[in-house]
This record gives sequence, structure tokens and C-alpha cells, in this order.
Amino acid sequence: MHFRGLLAAAAVLGLLSIGVWFSNKAEKEKEGKPAPDAPPKIVEIPSDSVSKVEIAKGGATTVLERGADGKWSLKAPKEFRADQEAVTTLVNTFNSLASDRLVDEKGNPADFGLVNPSMTVTVGKKEGPPVKLLFGDETPTGGGVFAKLDGDPRIFIIASYNRSSIDKGFADLQDRRLVTFDGDKVTRIEMTLKGKTVEFGKNAQNEWQIVKPKPMRADGAAVDDLVRRLKEAKMDAPAGLGDEAAGEAAKTAREFASAAAVATARVTDAAGTHTLEVRKAKDATYYAKGTAVDGAHKITADLGDGVSKSLDDFRQKKLFDFGWNDLSKVEVKDNGAVRAFAKDKDNWKEGAKELDSTSVQSLIDKMRDLSAASFPDAGGGSPVFEASAAWSDGKRSEKVIVSQAGDNFFAVREGEPAVYRIDKQAFEDLRNAAKDVKAPAPPAKDEKKK
Repeated sequence: MHFRGLLAAAAVLGLLSIGVWFSNKAEKEKEGKPAPDAPPKIVEIPSDSVSKVEIAKGGATTVLERGADGKWSLKAPKEFRADQEAVTTLVNTFNSLASDRLVDEKGNPADFGLVNPSMTVTVGKKEGPPVKLLFGDETPTGGGVFAKLDGDPRIFIIASYNRSSIDKGFADLQDRRLVTFDGDKVTRIEMTLKGKTVEFGKNAQNEWQIVKPKPMRADGAAVDDLVRRLKEAKMDAPAGLGDEAAGEAAKTAREFASAAAVATARVTDAAGTHTLEVRKAKDATYYAKGTAVDGAHKITADLGDGVSKSLDDFRQKKLFDFGWNDLSKVEVKDNGAVRAFAKDKDNWKEGAKELDSTSVQSLIDKMRDLSAASFPDAGGGSPVFEASAAWSDGKRSEKVIVSQAGDNFFAVREGEPAVYRIDKQAFEDLRNAAKDVKAPAPPAKDEKKK
């Protein structure tokens, strides 16, 4: 009996194994296949195989072509640079364009507005015949539009949002940038600001520096923001077509010519130098000309204000460069009295004496925050205070010397000619923080041991 039980169990196990095998086989066969109730696909064209797109609607045809370099350009209704991101989004729609549902296997196109389509989209491929998609009337309940493929009798409903992703014209697909450069490869920027030329370049640490009118420290964040604004500089409105657009362009050119110069930027990257000229009219409207597009164009006030700067706006106001680096040594000299603090693992010490780390950190914070209120041509007075910092195992260091002339305080960085005027309160806060560096408080007494 025991032996027969084993045989029965083995038989059941075998049947279960066979069932699992068939189940797995069926699942694998279903992989890659749409669900039975999935809406039918209308178009499936891999993005990288699309070579041309024509969108015809309202009597106008917009034509896009992909060049040998893979970049898209507008060919009609007139040649213009194409917005690569916008075109890529459009082309990706053809990867897998699904319908909401199939309306009729052999419908009459006239019943659905497909004899004279509201929009026709022709997708050219690198290999094989083009695919033409026709869009007809909107569905009675809204939210969809009737559509069919040319040469295919079936009538589909496509969701309105899918139609919107394809319904693009010349204005939607333009590259409206006024200058085109690679922001990651910019090596030099020259700005003419209020009649003065300022030039920025990168140092050995890949940090922005002011090269002209003379070498000065630059506020890297301010220069990066300038690069961003120039890179994103665009026409306020898309380029138009026809006589009306030509008349508007001529008017804008006249307004640009009579406006006051605000700034001219020359940006150099691996491809060459790109120029943007910005002017401001009496009514505060900004205009610009860029090397990437013909003519003058209105631009936003945000862009105009963003480049309406002076040299001081791009100068580094912080006196110390160590930023958030972990310092290894700090030294202060106040009217001849010197204090030196060194980092020993996680602790700060003055000689052999351990210090309260919070008080040292307060001093470091005041040093880090010390900033110029203005940039005078010259300072004055006698030195009253010095502060120095070292980091990267002492490989990098800097010293700031503060002089006092009456109620005015001037600072210079050792080895640099620039003078920084600092606020009296900022200096007093720094001096007091240095005086307040102290030993740690003694441990609290244990009341239970009394």
C-alpha cells in the first residue's frame, strides 16, 4: 500500500509539472503580443528610420527632413532651423500610435470627413514606401477624431491628445534660439556692457575668471547664469510667413536700430564665435539680433534684464574661496595678537589645547560669509586684522588682510591687487567670532555622586 501511494503521488507530481510547462510555454508565446482587448495599432515606425515628415492642414504644408548628420531641418513653407527636441517628440509619436478603437472594417470615408481630410501626415522612411495618415471629423461625443491610413479601408478613432501631438506647424517646430552654442564647451565670453568690455575665461581648475579689463576673481554662479541666459535666448514670437510677417520684420528692424545698446555678447565654443546684440527702446521693450537667425527680434524683459549687467555684477564678492571645503588650519591676527587653530582628526586644537568645535565653526562661517559691499579703486588706513585658511592638506591656502580708515574697512587678498570694501558690522562679527574661540565647557557633574 505504501508503494502504491508513492506511485500515485509521483503521477500527480508529473501531471502538475506538465501543467506548469504548458502554462509557461503559453505565457512565452503571449510575450510580445498585444492583449486581445488592446486597441489596434495604426502606425509603428521606429524613430531612427523616419527620414521625412510632411504635415498638411489648412492649405499649408510643413516639411521636415533629416540630414546626413541626423539633425532635422524645416524645408517648407520656408527653410528654417528646426527645434530638435520638438521634432524628436513628434517623430517618437510614430513609434507606436494606437487608436482608441476600430470603428469600421470597411467604412465609407465620406461619412467620417476623410475624403477631404482636416490634416494629412506623411511619414517618409529610410527604407520602404511612405506612410500617409488621414485625419477627419471629430467624434460626436468629443475627445477623439476619425482617422485612417491611406490605402487601408479601416476607420479608427484616435484620441484628441494623440492628434495634438502630431498637429504641428511651421511655428511649432522652429528653433527660435538667437544663438546656438554648446554650453558645456564654452571657453570664452566677451561682453560689451555699457560701453565697457568684460572678458571671461577658465582657469586651470576650470573656474571662471575675469580676464579683461584686468584679471579679477569672477562669481562663477553669475557667469554660469549668464551662459544659461544666452543659451536660452529666443525670439519672443516665432518667425512668420507672408507679406504681413515681412512688414512686421521691417518694423522691428527700425525699432531695433533706434533703440539704445544694452549689451553685446560674443560666446566662443568649439564651433566658433556666436554673437548676440541686445538693445532697449524707450518704452522698455527689448530687441536682439543673433548670429543664428536673420533680422532683429523682440525678446522678453527677463532676458533683456538678465544681460543688462555691469562688471561688478560678475565679480566674486566673497573674500575667501574655500567655500565648503574641510579646512585643516585657521589663523587670525588681531592688532598683533596671533591665534592658530589646527584640525586634529575630528577635533580643533590651539597648540596642544583642545577647543570647542562649535566656536571654531562659528569663526569659519564668518570667514566664509565675509563679502564685499563694493569694489573701490583704492583702499586706505592701516592693517588691523588678518585671517588665513588652509585646506587640501595644506596644498591650498589664502589670507585676507583688513585695514581700517575711520569707519571704513577695506580688505585685500594676499597676492591680489583688488580692494574690497566690507561693512563695519561684518568685520566686527568676524573679529568677535575669532575672540570667542574657546576651550570646551567642562563636563557636567553627576548629581548622584554628591
